[in-house]
Amino acid sequence: MDIYQEALALSSYLTGLRREFHRHPEVSRKEFWTAERIEAELDAIGITEHQRVDGSGVFAVLRGEGKGDRVMALRADIDALPIQELHPGLSYCSQQFGTMHACGHDGHITCLLGGAKLLYAHRADFGGEVRFFFQHAEETGYGAARFMELGVWKGAGRVFGLHMAPDLPVGTVGIKPGPNNASVDHFTITLKGKAAHVSTPHLGADTVYMAGQIIVGLQAIVTRLSSPVEPLLIGVGKVTAGDAYNIVADHAVLEGTVRAMTPETRKLTQERLDALCVSVAGLCGGDAKVEWEDFAPPLLNPQDICKEAEELVTALLGPKALVTDRALSLAGDDFARFQEEIPGVYAYLGSADPEKPDTCRALHNEKFDLDESVLPAGAALHAEYTLKYLSGEIG
Repeated sequence: MDIYQEALALSSYLTGLRREFHRHPEVSRKEFWTAERIEAELDAIGITEHQRVDGSGVFAVLRGEGKGDRVMALRADIDALPIQELHPGLSYCSQQFGTMHACGHDGHITCLLGGAKLLYAHRADFGGEVRFFFQHAEETGYGAARFMELGVWKGAGRVFGLHMAPDLPVGTVGIKPGPNNASVDHFTITLKGKAAHVSTPHLGADTVYMAGQIIVGLQAIVTRLSSPVEPLLIGVGKVTAGDAYNIVADHAVLEGTVRAMTPETRKLTQERLDALCVSVAGLCGGDAKVEWEDFAPPLLNPQDICKEAEELVTALLGPKALVTDRALSLAGDDFARFQEEIPGVYAYLGSADPEKPDTCRALHNEKFDLDESVLPAGAALHAEYTLKYLSGEIG
């Protein structure tokens, strides 16, 4: 049984699926057409046990016909981005104005459906069950938490997912132990002061001044209160304040993000940011309130689980396919939520071909594309890892 050869035989099927999803992108929490199309394809494959999660996610189960009671979870994110695609002549260009699959999620859906098709064909070769997470709203850090709330992860012994990687050449797979992606937290700082005429600033409490001191002070958390050898980012992207040019502003709101590579640094940074805002506002005669939104924890690949996946990649695609030193990314991915409860690994599927320049563009670029020759490898990885784990050959 050579799963990769079987996957290669599905190349036309996979390419057609990917282009169909690419033409019909939908943003987070509105993936209704996408969910219907996934369900229709699962039914066509023969996997009829599925349900919606939070309206636009899809959870499906395939039960093996052999012996064993292990559970494998496979995840693909399915949402697109609010970006206008700049490929007007492309046959499979987005048909939704202002919306585009610029992060490869159309490829992720396709690889998981391809893996499902392969696994259904081999359902007599394993026992236990495969759980498919077609997860909505990854881009907003929302969807994984909804799957977790439903409890579909309970009992799973492994979770596996993959992401297209335009920084890696086609034919390679990045699997790196330890930190891979940063946590993502959104903060909103609300400052309250006291209005006064600009000519009498001592009679007011200036929230614009407070905001300026906080913005500068935040960088001291990074450069003076955190280890210089561990990546940490604090960015303020939006500031609103005041009502008039000649009035001391009595209100201001700052919005930004913190990106950290470990849970410990994430927690400590939040505590220091809270303390800084309260201290600065208090010193200037005002008040500060900090609200946090948790979009994703840091994505950490366990070393022992990586070893399993590394051996699987080299056996399936050859020793030259494996990349173990892919650079850290301060972008986030809420696949990390599943890893908090299930031992698992996130792999990065090389999707760049220098002869196709758009496949080398960064994620979230309006001309992003992927080399579709990677799709069989993605499908085969899902299927092979599942077969090996459920049969007890690994883990």
